Amino acid sequence: MNKVLIGFIVLATTAAHAGDMLVKLASPVSAKKTAMMMAQSGLKTEVLTDTWVHVSGNINQTSFKGMMESGSVVYTQPNFKFKAYQNPNLAKLKQNAALQQYLEGHPQTAAAAVDNPEIPAAPAITTGADPLASKQWGMKDIGLDAALNFNRGGKIIVAVIDTGVDYTHEDLVGQMWRNPKEIPANGIDDDNNGFIDDVVGWDFLSNDNKPYDLAATSFNDILAGKNPGHGTHCAGNVAAAGNNGKGISGVAPNAQIMALRFIGDEGGTTADAIKAVKYAVDNGAKVLSNSWGSEGDDPAEEAQNQALKDIIQYAQDHDVLFIAAAGNGHEGVGYDNDTDSKPGVPASYTNDNIISVAAVDVNNKLGSFSNWGRTSVDIAAPGVKVFSTTVGNKYSDTVIPIMGANWDGTSMACPHVAGAAALYWSAHPEKTYAQVKAAILGSAVRIPAAEGKMTSNGKLNVEALMKY
Repeated sequence: MNKVLIGFIVLATTAAHAGDMLVKLASPVSAKKTAMMMAQSGLKTEVLTDTWVHVSGNINQTSFKGMMESGSVVYTQPNFKFKAYQNPNLAKLKQNAALQQYLEGHPQTAAAAVDNPEIPAAPAITTGADPLASKQWGMKDIGLDAALNFNRGGKIIVAVIDTGVDYTHEDLVGQMWRNPKEIPANGIDDDNNGFIDDVVGWDFLSNDNKPYDLAATSFNDILAGKNPGHGTHCAGNVAAAGNNGKGISGVAPNAQIMALRFIGDEGGTTADAIKAVKYAVDNGAKVLSNSWGSEGDDPAEEAQNQALKDIIQYAQDHDVLFIAAAGNGHEGVGYDNDTDSKPGVPASYTNDNIISVAAVDVNNKLGSFSNWGRTSVDIAAPGVKVFSTTVGNKYSDTVIPIMGANWDGTSMACPHVAGAAALYWSAHPEKTYAQVKAAILGSAVRIPAAEGKMTSNGKLNVEALMKY
């Protein structure tokens, strides 16, 4: 382990991170200049914000060390990795001999997903009852029908920061945010925001303008810990089109979905998460839905993820809410984020604009996988066997149609609250992020499973919220 002196801060970097670091500069004015100097010394640099730079290469080079010792750098940290929260049933499924035997006898050979399909134009508006709405126990549980009688919501932009979104899905294509300042497919950065043809969002993993979500090609993708389709399922919970004669409805059926992909099969990095959050804030999103994280900032690194905390603060400074999944426990067994040595992050960070969300089932029981925390987790929402949109014009509450492998997780609970924030905010555009957060928590329905385990002591109820 290499000790690196940075001003008065001593940090440790392991070999795994030594060539991939995030560096905080003392002055916003020096960000680009310092990045250029680092690049000239053979380091690869990328300016993330006005004070944070992503640096990769040999950080032991004399010139870089000199910059740190000069005081122009005030903090450095590893480029920590994150994942979309894995299905909490994964550990049990891997150990299930019957499932393994089934897979051996029933090989799954679905065609490989085609990435980056063209972005369709927004379709004509249709009307009619949503034929699969009866499968959405969660929407009934939170009082959605009654809430929509008050207000169906307006065009609040919700950024789904995840594995991408199937922007061709029949229940999502009309819900996609459309960049009003960008002319599609002309190869020009019309709005001068640094992104060419960013019509519905951006893919920070592949660095292109098609943040498409990929479907699983076999059950083995799921068993390997990958999470294809995760972002699409979350997006449907937020804002699937309602009363359009198709599929289901999200909590905020008139909201707009900004698709921001930064997670793939191997997860995603803090640098890409920062870029996604900054893009969302700078391009008008008011609510950020974040069903991803890790089991704590690794104490062995002797470094906290200050860069991620800073970008969440950037969102707060711009009056933007950061909704976060509380975490799916250790090996699918939930724990207390207040006391565990590895609390789920970023949900357990102390930024005021975070709403940390636990998961409950149809019987108001806390999901066995769901993290909780009297001070660090705020509210519960439906997160067990949740029915929503999946890649390829499909809908499901089941990941693997055997052995009870359902769409479970605080990942599913988080977008319910993100949708609720958009629904309420659209009816009260004069409110601040703090007032919207207070309304969501203040209108929560108290349940025994949340008592003493969450700041609100209750679960989401949008009917009560819209009356708040």
